[in-house]
Amino acid sequence: MKTTLKMLQKLLCTACLALPWLLPCAASAQKAPAPLFRDPVTDGAADPVCVWNRNEKCWWILYTQRRANSETANVAYCYGNRIGVAQSDDNGASWYYRGTLDLEFENGHNTFWAPEVVYDNGTYHLFAAYIRGVRDDFRNGGAASIVHYTSRDMWKWEYRGKLDLGTLKAIDISVFKKPDGGWRAWYKDIKKSSITCVADSRDLFTWENPRVCVPDVECEGQKVFRFKDYYWLITDEGHGLRVYRSTDLDHWESQGLLLTDASQRPEDGPRGFHCDVVVFGDKAYIIYGTHPGRMGPKQEPLAPGNSPYAERRSLLQCAELLYRNGTLETDRTDGFNFFLPSLDE
Repeated sequence: MKTTLKMLQKLLCTACLALPWLLPCAASAQKAPAPLFRDPVTDGAADPVCVWNRNEKCWWILYTQRRANSETANVAYCYGNRIGVAQSDDNGASWYYRGTLDLEFENGHNTFWAPEVVYDNGTYHLFAAYIRGVRDDFRNGGAASIVHYTSRDMWKWEYRGKLDLGTLKAIDISVFKKPDGGWRAWYKDIKKSSITCVADSRDLFTWENPRVCVPDVECEGQKVFRFKDYYWLITDEGHGLRVYRSTDLDHWESQGLLLTDASQRPEDGPRGFHCDVVVFGDKAYIIYGTHPGRMGPKQEPLAPGNSPYAERRSLLQCAELLYRNGTLETDRTDGFNFFLPSLDE
């Protein structure tokens, strides 16, 4: 009986993806957890990317595992991070911790930030910001590079080198496949006043023509996706997420801000930061970080210069993205349907 019900659910959800006007279907109706995920080891989940694991037939969220529960000097808890793994076996209804990825390629205790994953022709490509060692001051944060790995199973990653983007301060990469079959990467170039830059590749290994994409806007956490016949670029400006819209991936029009304040859900505030977006036909979900302990008055730092634990910790939330009046809005109520369908090939 359980097998029959599971097969029926899969057939109904496949029909919903093929015929977007049927979404949400009854078989896939479920409430989004709030919070979506809280790291049980360091309490510092941030910078998520959500990806279907074809080997284990489940959804993963890879994220920056900030060391929020460590009493460090100043902001050192934001350094020395590994890339954490959260897993869902029930289409996003619940998540649990699977551990961290082994990405070290040189000696020492080093820093990994903001993973990005794309799948191409049987291979996963992982990109992440990398900083040698552990720092305690963002202003003296060291050289930052985007490092590249490949894998067949998402556990064993082969280091493939650093991306040549013409800068020693590149972080927060988003990679998107263009209609012509090539790839484009959007990233933050700290050397260029932390604005959004782009570069192109035919094979995900060699990157060419790094250039400015959106000038004069300081931001981070770039994310590009396609939804409702438009390309969208979302960036984190520190007071909410900026939305840009494009028809050609070259020219971007600002559409306003998302997640600028708190919702009524548990620990969903004071605003959203650094996000990922997953799209299924007519449905799109945004997965983002929050600092729920920063809702009240700012507290005084601890003696070493570190902020109090309540202000350091971060976790992941989600919302539905809605296309209205030519732009994007979010549904952060308890009522929206959050279902990540299985993507069996």
